[in-house]
This record gives sequence, structure tokens and C-alpha cells, in this order.
Amino acid sequence: MFYYLHLLYNYSLILMFSEGGEEKPMLLSVNPGLIIWQIIIFVILLFVLKKIAWKPMLTALNSREEGIKDSIEQAKNLRKEAEALVDEHKKNLSEANAQSMKIINDAKDVANKMRDDILQKSQEESRRIIEQARAEIRQEKESAMSDLRSEVSDLAIKAAEKILKENLDETKQKKIVDDFISRIPSN
Repeated sequence: MFYYLHLLYNYSLILMFSEGGEEKPMLLSVNPGLIIWQIIIFVILLFVLKKIAWKPMLTALNSREEGIKDSIEQAKNLRKEAEALVDEHKKNLSEANAQSMKIINDAKDVANKMRDDILQKSQEESRRIIEQARAEIRQEKESAMSDLRSEVSDLAIKAAEKILKENLDETKQKKIVDDFISRIPSN
């Protein structure tokens, strides 16, 4: 390879010095010596870059590629974890809704039972009060009837005394009146 570079160098020197100084090079004119030197410099630059910079550039690119792959993998894992958390939160929310509905239904059942118990107790209490009132009314009625009988018997005795003008003893009169009153229907 060194032989070819040497030949290329020699030919380029010959071409450079063989041109006359009379012509001015133009911007787009082809100069074979310049082209050869540019090729040589480019090859040397490639060789130097390969020896010095190629490995660090490849390691930097490979490490960047690995970093990107790791970031993508980590993002995928985080997304899976987020989806799992969302699913878990949905599950917890549905369980909480079910529990709240159960608690509400249980509270309604307890409230209905308490209402029924209160109604039953109030009905029993009202029946007891009514029965007690009826018993008191019966007792008052019997007491009033007894008082009325006593008054009637006293009035009847007095009336009979006045009518008969006969003096009977009081016990006989009471007996007659009681017999009379017992024959009267009790209303």
C-alpha cells in the first residue's frame, strides 16, 4: 500500500509542476494533482479516525443505544405497573362500592326493623292504654251503677214511705228495693 501512495505522490508532484504559470486556475477547473492529494489526505484521515476515534464513537453509540433500549424497557415496565395499578384501583373502587351498597342496604334493613318494632310497641302500648281505659271505664261504670242503685234505693224507700205511710224498718225496705233493682236490666 505504501508503494501506491508513493506513486500517487510522485505523479501529483509532476502534474503540479508541469502546468504553466500562464493560466490562472478557474473555480470549476479540474486539477488532477489536487484531486489526488485530496484523496490521499482523505484516506489518511480515515485511517487516523479509524485508529483513534472509531472505537470511542462506536462505544458511545452502543452505550447510547443501550441507554435508549433500557429507557424503552423501563417505560414499558412502568406502563405495565401503571396499568396494573389502574386495574387494582378499579377493583378496589368496585369493592368499595359493593361494600357501601351493602352497608346502605343493611342500614335500611335495620331502620325498617326498628320502625316495625317501634310501630309494634306503640300499637301494643295503645292497646294496653285502651284496655286500661276500658277497665277504668267499667270500674267507674260499676261504681256509678252501685252509687246509682244506692241512691235509687234510698229514693225509692223514701218515696215508698211517703206513699205507703207505713213505717217499715229500713232493712226490709232495702231488701225490697234491692230485689226490685236486681230485676231491672243493667245497662
